[in-house]
Amino acid sequence: MSTRSTHGLPSRPSGKRPVHLFPGQGDFSVTSLVRAVRTADVVRDAVGEVFGELDGIAAEHDLPLLAARLLGSRPPGTRELAEAPAGTLQLAAYGASVAVHRALSRVYGPPAAVVGVSFGEIAAVAAAGVLTVADGARAALDLAQVLAFCPGGLTVLGCPEEQAGRLLAVAGAADTVVAVVNDDRSVVVSGPHADLVRVEKTAEELGVSAVRLRLPFSSHHPALAPQAEAFATLLRAYPWSKARCPVFSAVARRSYLPDDDPRLGLADCLVKPAVVPAVLHQLHTCRPDMLLEAGTGDALATSARRVLDPCGGPPVHAPLTDLDFAW
Repeated sequence: MSTRSTHGLPSRPSGKRPVHLFPGQGDFSVTSLVRAVRTADVVRDAVGEVFGELDGIAAEHDLPLLAARLLGSRPPGTRELAEAPAGTLQLAAYGASVAVHRALSRVYGPPAAVVGVSFGEIAAVAAAGVLTVADGARAALDLAQVLAFCPGGLTVLGCPEEQAGRLLAVAGAADTVVAVVNDDRSVVVSGPHADLVRVEKTAEELGVSAVRLRLPFSSHHPALAPQAEAFATLLRAYPWSKARCPVFSAVARRSYLPDDDPRLGLADCLVKPAVVPAVLHQLHTCRPDMLLEAGTGDALATSARRVLDPCGGPPVHAPLTDLDFAW
């Protein structure tokens, strides 16, 4: 095998120091996962192993079993998972991230660090060994239970954070906040549906793209403090271990310290904003030579390129959407 593809993607180097990026729920695609399963044996094996374990958790909660279907000839679509009983989509997204992480680790070695953005923090702490894969799945289902009581929605705006703040003011969306800063071109806002309708209309008038995420809840909103407390309480049921590598949180805007309580950190994702650039700029401390998105899309990788390329950062890849990625 050659050392580089025609697109400059890495092959199977030794001594690499990758960092794995774990995205939130807004960029989940079954199609790209299934394509990778069918074209890369290492991904197929990882999906079979991870979802084989998660099927036991799904059975505990009377949810659909996914391992055989994802590996079979008629896999479920993303919409089908979204319309399945509550928690199915979260379990699928979590399992996909853990499986991609496992496959990447087998090809390129374990990550020097992991980065979690919003929901992706659950998979990140599991990848770092803070939670077992099974308990991470249970935590994802706990969050799904809590999200059912998080009214409102989320909209992606194609503008910088400062402009988004002005847009919210013009729209009169007093109860809507900037929830996620992806990069200098994209943010996510969180708030009541009525507010988001006004925000989206104002964005159209100002020539700013606005896309409502297909997620039936809000998040990263200070009004969700009771839900965050409930989630933190549910997380106390699981044993927590020392991380095998640094875990960077876009919500904490830094890596977790030994004295931090990761349960409170995960709960903070419901009430505090995630600022992706702030945490990406700190990754130089791990001396990474590449960043790999441990998810099914490429939105987080795209943001990482925008943030780090001007600084001469390491190459960034989204393995499940980079069709020439060398597995």
